[in-house]
Amino acid sequence: MAYRILVAEDDGDIVQVLKLYLNNEGYEVLHAPNGAEALEIMEQQPADLCIFDIMMPRMDGYELIRRVREFSAVPIIVLSAKREDADRIVGLNIGADDYLVKPFNPLEVVARVRSVLRRCYEFDKKPDPSLSTDAGEEGGSQPLRTEDDIRFENLRLDRNTRKLYVDEEIVSTTPAEFRILELLMSHPGRVYTKIQIYEFLNGEYYINDENTITVHISNLRKKIEANKREPRYIQTVRGIGYKFCEEQKVSDEETEK
Repeated sequence: MAYRILVAEDDGDIVQVLKLYLNNEGYEVLHAPNGAEALEIMEQQPADLCIFDIMMPRMDGYELIRRVREFSAVPIIVLSAKREDADRIVGLNIGADDYLVKPFNPLEVVARVRSVLRRCYEFDKKPDPSLSTDAGEEGGSQPLRTEDDIRFENLRLDRNTRKLYVDEEIVSTTPAEFRILELLMSHPGRVYTKIQIYEFLNGEYYINDENTITVHISNLRKKIEANKREPRYIQTVRGIGYKFCEEQKVSDEETEK
């Protein structure tokens, strides 16, 4: 069954180009000329992936992403003429998984779509430990890992439902955020550079896009850390990258035993 892709874009020429290239890849393409109609489509016949412009009539792309994120974790790629880093950061902060700037190469759009679909829907792909640097070794009290779950203190990743639980409460994540946390929790103590995380997510070579990973890490810390300014779980290794905490806290009850 073909993946269904929703394109929210008010420029007819861009829509035709995207339809041509995406149809050639075997994808079904739905189109909405504005944000309001895109939201209606998502509520009635949800897509497997969305491509949203930012500057659209009736409802802009930022508001559209916020509204969609209220009820769906569908992967979202932003395709916009807004090229400043601040615009990219806003898009990623409110729930986009990737951000491409116009004018674009349609082949790059297809490649991004393919990689996002792969990382979001091919659940059997496990993180590859060979991606990590030599800095940091696994040790101490490690996360409990099964085929279905990864657990560490009050955190639980459910690999079947692709959901994050903090204190057994569901915490919303984007597909990219889930994959990053899955990678880091699968190999505690191992250090991953931003380039390695980017290539793991996208299945392609790094293309000077460090800000994307930085924003995803920042958003994850807001969701799982008691104090994001002094993170315990996702730790920064200065000058190298990031690693997941190696040792679990010992409870007072365990200390008394």
